[in-house]
Amino acid sequence: MAEQEKVASNDERAMRRAKRQALIDAGVDPYPIASTVSIHVADLAARYADLEAGGVADQDGAYYLAGRIRAKRGHGKLLFIDLEDSTGKIQLFCRVNNLDAQTWELAGQFDVGDIVEAEGSAMRTKRGELSLMVAGLRLLSKSLRPLPEKFHGLSDREMRYRQRYVDLIMNPEVKQTFVNRSRLVSAIRRYMEDQGYLEVETPILQETLGGANARPFTTHFNVLDQDCYLRIATELHLKRCIVGGMERVFEVGRQFRNEGMDLTHNPEFTSMEAYCAYGDLSTMKELTEGLFHACAVAVGKGDTLEYQGQTISIASPWRSAPMSELVSEVLGEELSIDTPVERLRELLTANGLEWESSWGAGKLIFELYDELVEKTIVDPTFVCDYPVEVSPLAKRRADDPRLTDRFELVICGKEYANAFSELNDPVDQEDRFAAQVEAKAAGDEEAMEYDYDYVRALEYGMPPAGGIGYGIDRMVMLFCDQPAIRDVLLFPHLRPERREQPARGAAEAPAPVAAADGAASAGEAPAVAEAPAPEDGALNAGITREQAYDLLCAHNKDAFHIKHGETLEALMRYYAEKYDPANVEFWGIVGLLHDLDWEEWNDSSVHTLKTAELLAEAGANPAVAHAIQTHNSDHIPELPKPEHQMEKVLWACDELSGLIQAAILMRPSKSVMDFNVKSLRKKYKDKRFAAGCDRAIIAKGAELMGMELGELFGSVIEAMQATAPDRDTFGK
Repeated sequence: MAEQEKVASNDERAMRRAKRQALIDAGVDPYPIASTVSIHVADLAARYADLEAGGVADQDGAYYLAGRIRAKRGHGKLLFIDLEDSTGKIQLFCRVNNLDAQTWELAGQFDVGDIVEAEGSAMRTKRGELSLMVAGLRLLSKSLRPLPEKFHGLSDREMRYRQRYVDLIMNPEVKQTFVNRSRLVSAIRRYMEDQGYLEVETPILQETLGGANARPFTTHFNVLDQDCYLRIATELHLKRCIVGGMERVFEVGRQFRNEGMDLTHNPEFTSMEAYCAYGDLSTMKELTEGLFHACAVAVGKGDTLEYQGQTISIASPWRSAPMSELVSEVLGEELSIDTPVERLRELLTANGLEWESSWGAGKLIFELYDELVEKTIVDPTFVCDYPVEVSPLAKRRADDPRLTDRFELVICGKEYANAFSELNDPVDQEDRFAAQVEAKAAGDEEAMEYDYDYVRALEYGMPPAGGIGYGIDRMVMLFCDQPAIRDVLLFPHLRPERREQPARGAAEAPAPVAAADGAASAGEAPAVAEAPAPEDGALNAGITREQAYDLLCAHNKDAFHIKHGETLEALMRYYAEKYDPANVEFWGIVGLLHDLDWEEWNDSSVHTLKTAELLAEAGANPAVAHAIQTHNSDHIPELPKPEHQMEKVLWACDELSGLIQAAILMRPSKSVMDFNVKSLRKKYKDKRFAAGCDRAIIAKGAELMGMELGELFGSVIEAMQATAPDRDTFGK
């Protein structure tokens, strides 16, 4: 079916190209330089809202409309065209008697998707539809690609992001999201200016990394032979402005962080940071409430928002609560920074959360908050009094130096703003920069660098100041009720497009298998064997599950390797039920034997090549070895790449399930049943944890599956929970 649609599309493109050439040959320019637009559809509709059915407004003269053809219907000497501009749709009523022969013939050649200009008078049909009685038509842009019949839904999501221009044409609600985004950003700027803040612009190319803990993008400035970073935050330059006497400054701009992608993260995103001299956290709270109310007005909302099925009240005043107070409410007992660490550890353990012996009371309270409490917050809440252990760069509270003068704004379990009473002691700042340098030297890629110029600026004196940063994309998600950051970015970052990839059916046999030569060495191309085609849509592995298990045990004595094979078998069966239910057994055997040769050879340069030999000796279908070999194609380029859905699932689950298992073993319960995406994301980000689990392989797995990283995390955790409810499956 996919191939038939592709051929049909190509035929349609060829026909449209032929029409384009025919127009040129006839002396008609299919892409003229200029056009005339005197009115838009919405304005015409408003002007003639009272025009009666069957009425014609000839006395008002001609109007000029321009837009895209969305539908066309011919009825002998009548032609009806649905025209859409940026404000709405209108019907063009074309009658052969009202047009000259050349224009009538041209109108007949129009295709859906063409952009045209229409001249005519307003009229209303006998059925009451407002139309334009056409006196003249002109082609403005010949469309060479047909518009898709359907271009929405989860299955087409990546195509929608990649071809946003088509998404905007086909889905009016998507266009409205970006109209609202523009209104929100404009409202933010107006509100900040009304509060006396001055908008400034700071460098995107920076020679020193600072303002946040994040991995940067790097580039090179040829003229100065200088390595530079794309900025990860605007903080340090904005605070230089405060030193210079600009008492209230803000900047809306792009930040760049060379990190993962998920539902709420994109490597290129928009933030706003604002700083107020002589202000504090109270100043920032007041600013924030007013800003969100201004945003609500900009998109026609009141004090109540609906976000992904939850009702949120943004009516003032917003709650402001210490972190320990929120933790106490959820856990049902009074807790504070003074609570004995032994009790806090007990609570973590009782809730299936891990802890380390080096953690103090502040870190333990934060872990309880982060894992159990934050997700329960719905209405806007300023979470205050962060422990110094988790806010090492924040200013300490004067009355309790174990806590910091900081808040985060949380709505629907997500953070929307982060505010501080800014550090203005140059000696303290100098010491903290030095600590960051030590952390970077120890391998922390996200640590800041020592910014000598910023310390020098502070030495001239910076007044007390409140500062805050907002995630603009998350705010747009909230006010437009969108679940993912990509839905509010016109052109989100995507993996490279794979062009002209042949379609493969769910029951299609994998391509030929590369069988290993016993003496194969690195760089030697493996031999290729043909894989037999499936019969009746089902794949035959050539061996039974029992034979496959015996083969696994014959070449693996370590219980861990056998257990890992069983884990992958269960995951593959789980996903086969979703993607390819006719071949659950085949998928399961591929998962069970995917690391068949690893224990005996333990060498990436021959891994899966030896497996092909062992499977051939056992009489297995070569297609089994083919599917298995795809998951080592990053080490042996000659091996087939994952293309079949089964192969993509194997790649996505193998490395990630190992990381999940390692994380589970750290938890008191040793169970996957109380594990979640948030906990996994922490372990994934900590490169020191389970360092043998290649994060790049995991990220590529998400790309192969067409998922954001967080989606893949959730999917595999759910699969492991569904296939292994017994904690001993992963705990021993």
